[in-house]
Amino acid sequence: MTAQDLVTRIQQKLASQGITWREGGRDVFKTGSPSEEVKGIATTGMAMFDVLKRASAAGRNFIITHEPTFWNDQDRTAGLESDPVYQDKQKFVQDHKMVVWRFHDHAHMLRPDPLVVGSARMLGLTQYASPTEPGLYVIPPTPLNTFMADIKKRLGGKNMRAVGSPTMMISRIRIGPGYGQPALNGTFDLTIGGENPESGGNAEYVLDAQALGQNKAAIVLGHMMSEDWGMQERSEEHTSELQSRFGISYAVFCLKK
Repeated sequence: MTAQDLVTRIQQKLASQGITWREGGRDVFKTGSPSEEVKGIATTGMAMFDVLKRASAAGRNFIITHEPTFWNDQDRTAGLESDPVYQDKQKFVQDHKMVVWRFHDHAHMLRPDPLVVGSARMLGLTQYASPTEPGLYVIPPTPLNTFMADIKKRLGGKNMRAVGSPTMMISRIRIGPGYGQPALNGTFDLTIGGENPESGGNAEYVLDAQALGQNKAAIVLGHMMSEDWGMQERSEEHTSELQSRFGISYAVFCLKK
């Protein structure tokens, strides 16, 4: 099948779940020809050049990326035509007959959100999911520094940030990958997300809460660290279907750092 055939299949799958395809958003072909025959698929949080090289070496020429390919939200390339990084990245895609397609807006429309589910799985929180509140995980009371050390080991992260008293006990956790880190409030004591505003965000809320003697905390994983696992979640879910129905092999490349 062609890359366009596969995207059409994805759109049909979404429609079967009641998700209407919205034109004009982020989820479009970013580079390569939609008519290219699909030899294999790789999913990733972001189509960095390293991912493209690894995918090509593994025989995967269709890349499904969650975030941009050309370094801005809408992948606007005006003004980049003479940029050597842009030129070399495009040349590699063309020389290796690769296609990059973005799956962002509609991925977040799925229920449950696979980006949240994937993050929870890698954080070891799946078994603690609240049966009544989506996105809430209730763990046995655990010191913040102990929990932080555990997830750092699980994810292999080097640049995570934590705000809150290291010895405070945390139990009720909300997850919001990428920019979606949920605002802290009285119903939970820890948020885990990808990015946090430097002013007017959870960090400042935590500092005020600590000063008032209230235990609140926030962990910032980094945008890609928080969403790569969600793209792996989507690929694992559909691996058997692709292999049995279409004879397509699936590869997963996660940017862990």
